[in-house]
Amino acid sequence: MFEGKKILVTGGTGSIGSEIVRQLLRYNPSVIRIFSRDESKQYFLQQELSEYDNIRFLIGDIRDKERLEYAVKDIDIIFHAAALKHVPACEYNPFEAVKTNVLGVQNIIEAAIDQNVEKVVAISTDKVVNPMNTMGATKLLSERLISAAEYYKGSSRTIFSCVRFGNVMGSRGSVIPLFKSQIEENRPLTLTDERMTRFMMSIPQAARLVLDAGKNAIGGETFVLKMPVLLIKDLAEVLIDDFNTKYTTTRDTLNIEEVGIRPGEKLYEELMTVEESERAFENDQMYVINSHLKHNLDAPKGFVKTENKAYSSLTAKVLTKQEIKDLLSSEDLLFSKVDRND
Repeated sequence: MFEGKKILVTGGTGSIGSEIVRQLLRYNPSVIRIFSRDESKQYFLQQELSEYDNIRFLIGDIRDKERLEYAVKDIDIIFHAAALKHVPACEYNPFEAVKTNVLGVQNIIEAAIDQNVEKVVAISTDKVVNPMNTMGATKLLSERLISAAEYYKGSSRTIFSCVRFGNVMGSRGSVIPLFKSQIEENRPLTLTDERMTRFMMSIPQAARLVLDAGKNAIGGETFVLKMPVLLIKDLAEVLIDDFNTKYTTTRDTLNIEEVGIRPGEKLYEELMTVEESERAFENDQMYVINSHLKHNLDAPKGFVKTENKAYSSLTAKVLTKQEIKDLLSSEDLLFSKVDRND
């Protein structure tokens, strides 16, 4: 469905946005407009993708409705990846999170309806489920805005849907790059709480889920990838062991320092509540949660009704350390073996 299409990717220079762009290029779209605020990231991505002549780079902010309307002009599909996503930053700057994650999303909705865009796929997060932080609350509201847009869009053809992520391994500002840099610099690994569990998915998995949502959405759904769960403490110890093995060092697991949960952070995450499961369907790869505003709950093709239970990292089976190592290896996230003097 992407061949020959005009596509806008907001936040298109971020970890997820740029991978969405890379995967879209395989389908030979007519044009991909990359819309983001950071000119430096745009420069580096422009160098990486210099062989392509169907990419346009646009500096702008989704808070700026007038600028966004120019970016959306004649667009067929919008993948919305721009957000304020770091929990502590949103806690200390809550209205900035509202401006981007709420008002910015409303700007996208209105621009899409005005321009009669074919589809809008917005990226959300597990932190919207029973939110206890500003980031989760603002992203929950953005999900509700997207869901409601499906029902007040009038004669516009636009189909609105969301994709809900867990933690994305290796993305900017995430825990794996942090732990690796702390190990390499022989600093203590800062673990917030040894009981903490998280859903994990790779950057390519995340981008594929977004594209699948773009293909399969019929209006108002939230797509949730089924993904592994791990203890963050086990992840830290696997990375320490991998470093010691490859560089013949003796980094100590006692070097893990428990620093306490950060403002707004949870011990575990949820991707679907019991109430949401009552209107959800699943296949081997993902769940599809129908909008709470939708009454006709027909199963999408290839999906079956899911059990009425929450999808939570508290109750899901966690990976063993060997399984974590295998997962990191498959995504090329372990340390690289190079000649090195320690």
